[in-house]
Amino acid sequence: MKVYADTAFLCSLYAPDAHTARAARWMATVSEALPVIGLHRLELRNALRLRVFRKEIDPEQRDRAMQMFLSDLAARILLPVEPAWSEVLTEAERLSAGHTERVGTRSLDILHVASAVVLGMPQFLTFDARQADLASSAGLRVLRP
Repeated sequence: MKVYADTAFLCSLYAPDAHTARAARWMATVSEALPVIGLHRLELRNALRLRVFRKEIDPEQRDRAMQMFLSDLAARILLPVEPAWSEVLTEAERLSAGHTERVGTRSLDILHVASAVVLGMPQFLTFDARQADLASSAGLRVLRP
């Protein structure tokens, strides 16, 4: 199974939110590492900082979440990979032109779906309905934990 998870799924694993229990249950069933690209790392770190700003978590929780994320990278539960960014941008533009006016997807969501396509990941894991719609339109099998 080759699964690409969006950043919101990863964030739910490391900092408590409405989807944390579902994300943890799904991860308990997985035997393969989830790919993580630079965009995931940036978005995850920023999302945790934003949660501190919103007072949803405190700085100590942010630090623990980041440490768990780094530990999972070291343990190869998460696998660092990088797509060819010129191909990702080309695919993202194609997806945007073909679907944004219908689906209403944001640029970062488009970049994740395009990354999954370029990396050859046939399955896309998300809690987001619009991103799921775009991933499905791109020919990916959507997993909704």
